[in-house]
Amino acid sequence: MMTDATATVPLHTVLSALADPVRLEMVRRLHRERRPLVCAELYDGVTKATASHHFKVLREAGLTRRDDLGATARQLLLIDEVNAAYPGLLEAVLRAAEREAAGREAAGPAVTSREAPATA
Repeated sequence: MMTDATATVPLHTVLSALADPVRLEMVRRLHRERRPLVCAELYDGVTKATASHHFKVLREAGLTRRDDLGATARQLLLIDEVNAAYPGLLEAVLRAAEREAAGREAAGPAVTSREAPATA
C-alpha cells in the first residue's frame, strides 16, 4: 500500500537520500534482509546521533518506516511504496550499490598514503 507521504516525495529528495554512502548502505542492508532490522544492525562507523539523523532523512524521503517494539526501534524499507512512486528506481540503485560493495570486498582493505611503504 502506498502512503500519501511516499507518493508526494519529490524524486530529488529520494535521490538525495540515497546519494549519501551511509544511508545507501543502510538501505542496502534493509533490502538484503527484506525484514525490519534493529537500528544498530544498519550502520558502522558513525555515532548513534549521526545514525538517527540518517534514519530521519530516509523516513522523510519515504524510503523507510520506523516501528517501535517496546524499547526497541526497527527500520523497515518501504520497497512497494517506493516502487509504486518510482518504478525500478530502488532496484537499479541497489544493484549498482551491490556491485560497488562486491568490488570493495574483492579489492581488500585500501592502503592509505600513511600506510604505504616509504621508498628510498
